[in-house]
Amino acid sequence: MSSLTKILITLTLLMCLAITLSSTPTQKNPFDIEDEKDENVVSNPPSARFGRFLAQQPKGIMKCNKNPRLCRAKGSSGPDCCNKKCVNVKTDKQNCGLCGRKCKHMEICCKGSCVNPMVNNRHCGGCNYVCKRGNSCVRGMCSYA
Repeated sequence: MSSLTKILITLTLLMCLAITLSSTPTQKNPFDIEDEKDENVVSNPPSARFGRFLAQQPKGIMKCNKNPRLCRAKGSSGPDCCNKKCVNVKTDKQNCGLCGRKCKHMEICCKGSCVNPMVNNRHCGGCNYVCKRGNSCVRGMCSYA
């Protein structure tokens, strides 16, 4: 290969890299879930976010413990506020039925109650999978064996 071809290929690759990096979003979605960080911390609504200048920073942040209506917003992880986080107490293993009520290791939260889907006839293998009359739930399956 000639040196001109090598230079053109290198420039093409650098331009592709620059385009890829410039198109990557830098601002986080306020409803993104991150482990071990304060979830559901929402900045002010878009209309109040920026003033006349685009470089102006938001004035403050709101948490669901101060404004519980944030949890009912579209894109929220649940309608209930527990420990400054929006959750659904009907399905959340860490807040099942009530804030702070944790399900055991093999249990899941169905309709606000901790159940073991491996042996529960009303929630066999998952929430609301009911075994037919006369069948029992074994290892998460109705009438296994």
